[in-house]
Amino acid sequence: MAEKKSGIDQALIRDLANILNETDLTEIEVEQDDLRIRVSRAGATQYVQAPIAAPAFAAPAVAAPAAAGAAPAAAPTRNPANVVNAPMVGTVYMAPAPGARPFIEIGATVKEGQTLIIIEAMKTMNQIPSPKSGKVTEILVDDGHPVEYGQALVVIE
Repeated sequence: MAEKKSGIDQALIRDLANILNETDLTEIEVEQDDLRIRVSRAGATQYVQAPIAAPAFAAPAVAAPAAAGAAPAAAPTRNPANVVNAPMVGTVYMAPAPGARPFIEIGATVKEGQTLIIIEAMKTMNQIPSPKSGKVTEILVDDGHPVEYGQALVVIE
């Protein structure tokens, strides 16, 4: 494992740490092939080499319990199968460009694979597709705000 760590680009780790400082995030994680790098303010940089086990859409909503303090009645009414979670840490953008029409609105019908939002991570714009067809009933994030891995983004029923 020591050989794998020495092959990691130190400049990439510095860039990730700078992103944390610039965006006031507490953690950022990047996956590429079988390599996963997580940089966190709370602890040391972690290096983990493992295959990606499951799509992020199957992950339980991590942000819902934290939001329960603010709106205790809202969290239990959501079916977890209808919640689209953030597959990465980054900044959310609701439209393809500033001033452009948003990808989705509450009440809009979406098709499986349609772009819901964009998450910018490491200066890369990542389109987040809809995991299923349905109607957008809630948008749980704001344009231009940071999101954490696993945070609930959109509810599609």
